[in-house]
Amino acid sequence: MLYLNLFLSFTKIGFLSFGGMTMIPIINEEVLKFGWMTSEEVMDIVAIAEMTPGSLGINCATFVGLRSGGIPGALCATLGTMMPSLTLCLAAAHFINKFKDNRTLNTLLKGIRPVCLGMLLAIAMTMGRSVFWEHSAVCWNLIIISLITGYCLFKIKLSIPRAILLAALLGLLIG
Repeated sequence: MLYLNLFLSFTKIGFLSFGGMTMIPIINEEVLKFGWMTSEEVMDIVAIAEMTPGSLGINCATFVGLRSGGIPGALCATLGTMMPSLTLCLAAAHFINKFKDNRTLNTLLKGIRPVCLGMLLAIAMTMGRSVFWEHSAVCWNLIIISLITGYCLFKIKLSIPRAILLAALLGLLIG
């Protein structure tokens, strides 16, 4: 039953999100609903999944599946995450040439962008509260690390791996 739940939950995650960071709220909800991990463990898994090569959704699914059901659980969760993408890509490949100049479709796709941005902001606020606010106290050291790393990412154009390394070093110094 565990393996079926992992497969179905991550299939649902794959169908209800647009990949990347938009998956985090749904992953969090499913993992907590089944009690596979705590909220803190989910945040750790997301951080690890971001640092490792590959898709965030597949990495999270693999980690959650491995943690809750061993290697078979990891396979079930990973296949569940990939199933919607594979299915939809095969269907899209069939119709892509027919609808590539369709004005309505292009308008609909433009409408999805603000929804994704809203989901990203919602998860940033949710995770920010649990990261920057601990036991009724603001964690100023973590805010400073975030601001310095963000500045280096957006203004200095530091690469993602270097930004992660910078944040880790800052965490060792002032964390």
